[in-house]
Amino acid sequence: MAPSLSLLTSFLLAFFIVMHSCSCFNPKLLNYSTTVPSSGWSPAGATWYGDADGAGSIGGACGYRDAVGVPPFSSLVAAGNGFLYKSGKGCGACYQVKCTVNDACSGEPVTVVITDECPGGPCLDENVHFDLSGTAFGKMAKSGMAGQLRNAGKIPIEYTRVECSYPGTNIAFRIDAGSNPQYFAVLIEFEEGDGDLSAVELKQAPAAAARTSTSADNWVPMQQSWGAVWKLNSGTDLHAPFSLRLTSSSGKTLLVNNAIPAGWGAGTTYRSLVNFST
Repeated sequence: MAPSLSLLTSFLLAFFIVMHSCSCFNPKLLNYSTTVPSSGWSPAGATWYGDADGAGSIGGACGYRDAVGVPPFSSLVAAGNGFLYKSGKGCGACYQVKCTVNDACSGEPVTVVITDECPGGPCLDENVHFDLSGTAFGKMAKSGMAGQLRNAGKIPIEYTRVECSYPGTNIAFRIDAGSNPQYFAVLIEFEEGDGDLSAVELKQAPAAAARTSTSADNWVPMQQSWGAVWKLNSGTDLHAPFSLRLTSSSGKTLLVNNAIPAGWGAGTTYRSLVNFST
């Protein structure tokens, strides 16, 4: 019996040493792929940037500038990796994010808007990565534990796409500072529903049709310039007021008649009276 007991003791000791040398005893080496998401949710990684209680960066790759820190965005924003940013076509899309793997996680979902791009660093570690504002990252924490959660730095989370909802806020058009009579560029923000756009078209004032020998119903496609900014470089003078037809990423369309008035000014924001129906 003694030799058998000695052999068993040696085996258990060796097993204990091997187990302590593997990553399963090191929470810092948590494997993202082993995190099983809730039904209807998908796995992603998350970090945060900017001030602890801030809005990430003012402006960012979508062009929303100071709008990210005030309602309706209210600093609940994120920079997305390539999968989310989509070369700017993902600007304005809304997602819910939540975390459960840290003791400070509340497990409650937080809605964020894509307002920036995260092109490198930890954002390349997963297929989907949210670089959240400090405010948004802290919102995933239990009450009073936002600082503790932010100290974790990088964590696995779950996410799901949701419709954007901005009660009392309609779509706004901010004219790019470089716009002129022949070049028109506009930042489009606060779209409800899908939140992001796949196409924008412009129609000039009916009187312009006679001068250009084109149909008054002629819609001219605009090009995405960068982020949420769309442009039309006509080569000839454009005649306002302009109507705009917006197409969301899921194919919904919205006609905004006379969105930009005659006598428009570069750098000016014009707020519409409509929005996509949610």
